[in-house]
Amino acid sequence: MLFVPILVVGFAASLGLTPLSRALAMRFGIVDQPNQRKIHGDHKPMMGGLAIYIAFAMTLLLFSPAQHFVELGAVLSGAAFLAIIGLWDDRYGLSIRTRLVAMAFAAIVLIVAGIHIKLFRIAPLDYALTILWILTITNAVNFLDNMDGLAAGLTSIAAGFFLILAITQELSLVSSLAAALLGSAVGFLIYNFNPASSFMGDMGALVLGFVLAVLGIKLEFSQPLSVTWMIPVLVLALPIFDIHLVVFTRLIEGRSPGQGGKDHTSHRLMSVGFSQRQTLFILYGACGLFGLIALILSETPAHLAMRLGIASLVLLGLLFIVMMWIRRRYQVA
Repeated sequence: MLFVPILVVGFAASLGLTPLSRALAMRFGIVDQPNQRKIHGDHKPMMGGLAIYIAFAMTLLLFSPAQHFVELGAVLSGAAFLAIIGLWDDRYGLSIRTRLVAMAFAAIVLIVAGIHIKLFRIAPLDYALTILWILTITNAVNFLDNMDGLAAGLTSIAAGFFLILAITQELSLVSSLAAALLGSAVGFLIYNFNPASSFMGDMGALVLGFVLAVLGIKLEFSQPLSVTWMIPVLVLALPIFDIHLVVFTRLIEGRSPGQGGKDHTSHRLMSVGFSQRQTLFILYGACGLFGLIALILSETPAHLAMRLGIASLVLLGLLFIVMMWIRRRYQVA
């Protein structure tokens, strides 16, 4: 039950630190200004990521078991590095290439500490896949930070499912990381829920995405690999879905994948008439649904789990087609 104090302290620390981070953002002019591709209409302070990271790191340093010192150090170091990169990007702006290099460096820190995917059992391939996974999930959460409460809310839901999965598999490090992430994300969400008074900025989104990617890597199950790889993918189905949808859309429309626009899943739902809060709850519900499917897969015999997993991936494919149709039909800007 070590996760309980981690969860509570992480929540309390993030809740208490967010007003301070908001004041610092206003003091130093680190604010998100409204423009035609954004939903909000006024300036929003963007240093919520500072509260998230400090709450996350402080909680783990207080409560995590000593035997995980090396891996924990790698996670906290990588997350701290990305928080700094995110803050610099929020204040001055960085190129996509610079951000990708920074994420790859954080992934290498994990690999050196022994945290990497073990799919092919061939080191170069597993290391390359680990870097790709870290880049994908970290960027995916950053992409999701396009609406009040979306990135923080979906991270909270995903972290909650990772926590349940870790407890069922008796994974102490994963449960500690998931509890700390859940607590710090929910604490910030109190201020970030629509209408938000504080934004996390890249400083927060990169940290959340990085830790979620680590959680997906560190999960371990007794079932065959043909099933278990789908579990973290389904828990993170919404971030993965959205980034592929956005990148594919921008490429076929002849735009750079890094170019901003109202072409995310959330924007498409709003274009058909849903309000911000309705869109938020639809996406929360979808994230919860796929997380529940992942939880069922972890406890289901392999042959049935395989069928359910494939059916879920087919459902995501159909939703992808629907989202592309909405883009074409309603011409989201």
